[in-house]
Amino acid sequence: MSSTTTFTSYEQAREQHHWEVPEHYNIAVDVCDRHPREKLAMIHEDFQGRIREVNWGELQDDSNRFANVLRAHGVEPGDRVAMLLPPTPETAAAFFGVWKVGAILLSMSVLYGDEGIRHRVRDSQPKVLLTNEPNAGRVERDLVEHVLILDDELLGRGSTAFEPVDTAADDPAQLYYSSGTTGLAKGILHAHRYVLAHEEFVYCHDLRDGEVFHGMGEWAWAAGICPLLGPWRLGAVQAVYQREGGFDPHKQLDFLSRHGVTNVFGTPTAIRSMMSISDAGTRYPQKFRIVCSAGEPLNPEAIRWFREQYGITVLDYYGLTESYPLCANYPFMDVREGSMGKPMPGWDVQILDEDQRPVPSGERGEICLRARSNPHYPLGYWNRPDEDTEEAFGGEWFHTKDAARADEEGYFWYEGRADDVIISAGYRIGPFEVESACLEHPAVAEAAAVASPDERRGNVVKAFVVLASGHEPTPELAEEIKAFVRDRHSAYAYPRLIEFVSDLPKTLTGKIRRIELRQAELERVRGSG
Repeated sequence: MSSTTTFTSYEQAREQHHWEVPEHYNIAVDVCDRHPREKLAMIHEDFQGRIREVNWGELQDDSNRFANVLRAHGVEPGDRVAMLLPPTPETAAAFFGVWKVGAILLSMSVLYGDEGIRHRVRDSQPKVLLTNEPNAGRVERDLVEHVLILDDELLGRGSTAFEPVDTAADDPAQLYYSSGTTGLAKGILHAHRYVLAHEEFVYCHDLRDGEVFHGMGEWAWAAGICPLLGPWRLGAVQAVYQREGGFDPHKQLDFLSRHGVTNVFGTPTAIRSMMSISDAGTRYPQKFRIVCSAGEPLNPEAIRWFREQYGITVLDYYGLTESYPLCANYPFMDVREGSMGKPMPGWDVQILDEDQRPVPSGERGEICLRARSNPHYPLGYWNRPDEDTEEAFGGEWFHTKDAARADEEGYFWYEGRADDVIISAGYRIGPFEVESACLEHPAVAEAAAVASPDERRGNVVKAFVVLASGHEPTPELAEEIKAFVRDRHSAYAYPRLIEFVSDLPKTLTGKIRRIELRQAELERVRGSG
């Protein structure tokens, strides 16, 4: 399978789209076993600069070995297998081994805090936890039946011969935990078929067989694992960088440059951090053909910076762990900076009011996906009351709780979480538009806008601002930023209050936790009263 169709327009892509979901389908058989053994699958580099080239035959053999190891430990279809591992060829092979035995994969990031790991293990109740020596002590042994260390000795216990379970497309395969912008992360269960819905690699990335691809997301959430599996389905070579710690834009761009990566999935947080390198384009020359981004909206300023440095317009797309991507920008469609683009071909996405009726162009509503209308539709929430799953997924529409408006030509424009809206003096203000305007100011590196209670207006907009290097927090600068946003954005939707901070609270996927800022601001106002 490869992305060979050339689209000339969005309308053509929608008209020609159709879903092909077989009754029986297994991710590992489709993504791993279908490739010639001698074909290059991965270029892996660790933080010490050691480089490995891995062919599909090695991944196929190791996945079979691990599948046999799991079976020897009593793993049956439907059992959970948790992993706490860095991104390595052996980790990817272990993913495939889980699916070959018909088990459910839960992959956790080594960057998670210990409590986040414990919550996921307690909630998912895995039969096996697969990890490495540095992380083995982070999970209490009484929470899981078997703790296995992924090394050559473990893989050596299993034969390279294994007959994968003949799973139905609807059988459970993947357990993700939401990033938890509010409260504890909740598990979302996906079937094997969900991988078939990830056609952003056809429509947005325009992937080609043998092309070198890189995804910046952690192998612990949909925006990390899907950019691994989706490109591999289309015959891409994965360039994988195993970081030692947090994201370093210099090391990331250097890695991409040295390996001649042409197709990239990035996160807005990563791309914005690259903006600190003023000469990125000349210091780290690239061979980029397509660069896409998802996870949260990519601000227009970041899109313009990337274009100035590399001559490439980043294509932003949007979705949630429950279903993604819903909307996207495409290489065959004009990009409007800051827009989410248009609904993915095959996805019935509309902006609805509180009564589930379409809103007129230009009016704010909630982004909704027609339920059970594509292969990505989840099986439900994990370990939650049935009524939670029924409420979220059982109706005619899946409600994203994200607000947006559509312009006259059908482009969607993100306006924040539905519960992030700021109502000030009767005006409804989306935080994202305020934050984007703040980021246009050269002194602003990051910004988050929330409501601050105000006796006269009900609420006013408050911006928490992280300054760019070389700028000092002063009352004069705060007034300058206020005036800058007021003049360029709106006389009513500008931040009347600005607080300079060293960083913003975020989820591990880089999404701003505005709920923390809202609660802190509410407590501050109450305390001052």
